[in-house]
Amino acid sequence: MLARNADITRRTILEAAFEEIRIYGFQAASLSHILDKVAVTKGALYHHFPDKKALGYAVIDEIIKEMVINKWVIPLATGNPIDALLQSLQQEGCKLAEEERFIGCPLNNLAQELSALDEGFRQRIQHIYTLWGSGISDALKRGQAEQSVRPEIATDAAATFIIAAIEGCLGMAKNSNNINLLYQCGAGLSHYLETLRLNPKP
Repeated sequence: MLARNADITRRTILEAAFEEIRIYGFQAASLSHILDKVAVTKGALYHHFPDKKALGYAVIDEIIKEMVINKWVIPLATGNPIDALLQSLQQEGCKLAEEERFIGCPLNNLAQELSALDEGFRQRIQHIYTLWGSGISDALKRGQAEQSVRPEIATDAAATFIIAAIEGCLGMAKNSNNINLLYQCGAGLSHYLETLRLNPKP
């Protein structure tokens, strides 16, 4: 029971830290704010995470990695990969439209903030991008085998472009604070995805 309670406390701290970092970035994130949200002592936090950097690493390794895999990789495991990608794009757009403040993609935000400053952050972020890209590429290869994706498509290159487009769309919309820009960019990406079909929809 004690071990389970410790696991729950650790996860609660991580989720609060993720929200703090998502809004303010890692460097400006306040441990005091995180502690206030979860109502735990500073000693309890340091029991699980020896310093702020370790907490940031864990947020990437566990919370953000899980988020990307659940949102962008697992939905591609079965069915038509183009349809699955389009559905994920639509769901993400709808979710972001409901937020009071558009703050972009947590993974991309951290990549821009920290990749040049800390090798540990850079490697962890790159690992997630690699998993994401592999998930898309594997799905497109499966689509080629099932004759739903054009056989001449270079799946690794297409996956890299798709991720770059998604992250670029989110970054531009964040900078402009304009959700309509995200929709415009998303429409362009959706059009590109349709061109990957072996038999485009009429």
